[in-house]
Amino acid sequence: MSKTVFDCSLIELERHASPRLGNLSVVESDVSLPFDIKRVFYIYDVPGGESRGGHAHHAIKEFIVAASGSFTVTLDDGVNLRTIMLNRPYMGLLVEPGIWLTLQDFSSGSIALVMTSDHFSHKDHIKSYSDFLELRAKM
Repeated sequence: MSKTVFDCSLIELERHASPRLGNLSVVESDVSLPFDIKRVFYIYDVPGGESRGGHAHHAIKEFIVAASGSFTVTLDDGVNLRTIMLNRPYMGLLVEPGIWLTLQDFSSGSIALVMTSDHFSHKDHIKSYSDFLELRAKM
């Protein structure tokens, strides 16, 4: 868990634009992303002022895209904070394991699309910020 918020990166996805047909962006395992996609979920209809996330992972990587609208992602490695606004459906944020993340400031109608490197696991999920800081201090 020795990653920092600066190891997380924005990735621009492949885009195919057509004035007549609209746009298409592509995400492919081990091509667009440095992992095999094992799980996909999306977050939507988040009430104003609420946040999502509030966790970290021991091993799972996440790739987050604003499929619609916008929101901010705050990354925390126990020392540094980094806030990134996602507001383009062809840009995504790769979140490395060992980084606490929180999604907030959701615009109306926004959809956060999340792809992960593994299936959900309670053992991999760090839900307590104090536990997270404790683990980071041992590194």
